[in-house]
Amino acid sequence: MRIRPGRRAALPASLLLVLLVAVGCGRPGSDAPAAASAMPNPATSAPAEPQPDRTASPAPAVPGFAHQPLWPFADAEAVRTWQAAYRAGGQQPWHLDAEATALGFTQGYLGFTGIDRVTSHAESGADAWVGVGFALPNGTESTASVLHLARFGDGPDAPWEVVGSRDETLVVDTPAYGGRVTSPVTAGGTITGVDESLRLQLRKLGRDGTVGEFCCVPAGGQAARWSATVPFTDAGSGPLTLVVSTGGHVADVEEFAITAVRTG
Repeated sequence: MRIRPGRRAALPASLLLVLLVAVGCGRPGSDAPAAASAMPNPATSAPAEPQPDRTASPAPAVPGFAHQPLWPFADAEAVRTWQAAYRAGGQQPWHLDAEATALGFTQGYLGFTGIDRVTSHAESGADAWVGVGFALPNGTESTASVLHLARFGDGPDAPWEVVGSRDETLVVDTPAYGGRVTSPVTAGGTITGVDESLRLQLRKLGRDGTVGEFCCVPAGGQAARWSATVPFTDAGSGPLTLVVSTGGHVADVEEFAITAVRTG
């Protein structure tokens, strides 16, 4: 697989503990910690040469929001509920930190606990691209994915929402971003690597665990096509996160990509 060196250090363990307790909540004001210490304002820069961005939704799930909301807020009402709590008592300030949100999504929601650091961070307007990764045995870092986040809601305290990923060597391009699906869903994309084993999951905000899973697809080559069929149940309606991951060379999860699909 292609190793992409990182540029930033891991977040403190105390912050990750706060995030792991707080994850999985469609309406974060209800069952997350009542308060957290103030988050630092991370250094930002304009994005480097952009990769294709597949997260512009042809049919937005939320009016006025150009993407599919995947995590941590299910809808605009959940955003307003958190904003009211934050303005009144400073609850959960990590929602205003793109790096904390990206790591909370990766470790808490996806369960990829070995991916424990931020490796890059770029912002442009209401969008952010945060690389998340892990330490290699030689002491360098590898980026597992570059997550796309967008400000969700109005005002200077509009929180960050994970909406997709910017993919390079591992790509999921089928179904189309925001496309409506039924079970089983056929997923596909491309992979550049050697002796890869692709695991696919479907996750729904507010549900414990996965609503669908398939393992595994043997893959490898140079931008080689892969495909798999993933059955799912009890998904309800609204956005689902489709995740494809690979690993096993130096870590359980070494690279992953996500996209959004919709049911109902």
